[in-house]
Amino acid sequence: MIKLAIIGTNWITEQFIDAAKQTGEYELAAVYSRNLETAQAFAVKHSAAQSYDSLEQLGKSDIDAVYIASPNSFHGPQAIEMMKAGKHVIVEKPMASNYALACEMFEVATQQGIVLMEAHTSPYIPNFQVLESSLGKVGKLRKANIQYCQYSSRYQKYLNGENPNTFNPAFANGSIMDIGFYCVAGMVALFGEPKSVQANATLLESGVDGHGSVICNYGDFDVVLTHSKINDSFLPSEIMGEEGTLQVDMISIANKVRFHQRDKAPFDLSVEQNDNRMFYEAQAFAERVKAGEMDEEATQRSLITSKLLNEIRQQTGVVFPTDQ
Repeated sequence: MIKLAIIGTNWITEQFIDAAKQTGEYELAAVYSRNLETAQAFAVKHSAAQSYDSLEQLGKSDIDAVYIASPNSFHGPQAIEMMKAGKHVIVEKPMASNYALACEMFEVATQQGIVLMEAHTSPYIPNFQVLESSLGKVGKLRKANIQYCQYSSRYQKYLNGENPNTFNPAFANGSIMDIGFYCVAGMVALFGEPKSVQANATLLESGVDGHGSVICNYGDFDVVLTHSKINDSFLPSEIMGEEGTLQVDMISIANKVRFHQRDKAPFDLSVEQNDNRMFYEAQAFAERVKAGEMDEEATQRSLITSKLLNEIRQQTGVVFPTDQ
């Protein structure tokens, strides 16, 4: 069993804990929070034996691996500290607040002989894999529209004059780093790195983007990314070729995949999936830890995605303190 620690005590952490336990590969051993009482309460709730408010002490403990779900700006520094302490790390998306830090993280992982993995659900989900394996059905690729627009539950707090992490550049947040990540990373998983990127965004007074769009060129086909944290959309993403079109509901978790062949009825390609979509990434991380080596393909996906997020922010004027 992998002795797992978690950094962060929010809803996504609870979802990962549930997924990890379902795999049968993990034992939740420790909880870290900046507030010890918070860590202790969370540990009791999820039957973890140890609680910490010191990363140094967490690093000295007998845990094997750490799941990091703190605010984006903490991902890189916390992951590096844990890896230097000899712990394998799975860190929530985005990997880091900027590309330079993401590169440093993988360098440390290599130096330490540690497994580092980005907790990006999509590539490990069965229906996303169905989508990827079905690309040949559409014939010559011409267009793709990948979108994720969801009104943030914290946007009203922002409008009320509060300063939630979700819209705060100090925490390396905003639409492209949150909702938009799934569009960029999903595109990279399907098509690799584009030849060029053109990005636009509407910036909020805080300095982060509320919504935006990106056109990525792959030579003979384009991918349009649409992301927002200040409005909803209910349209599927589409991959269009000369022979047909693939549709996927919610690119982040790939709820359903359909194939539309010209002059024929749509065909549902979907397969059954675990209700907790994080099950598959938890399973993949456990396999990597047991093998003692990183997945090079996953590493390159993360680095290309981080590089593109940097480029998009530079074009749209989103700057984080960690960029300096």
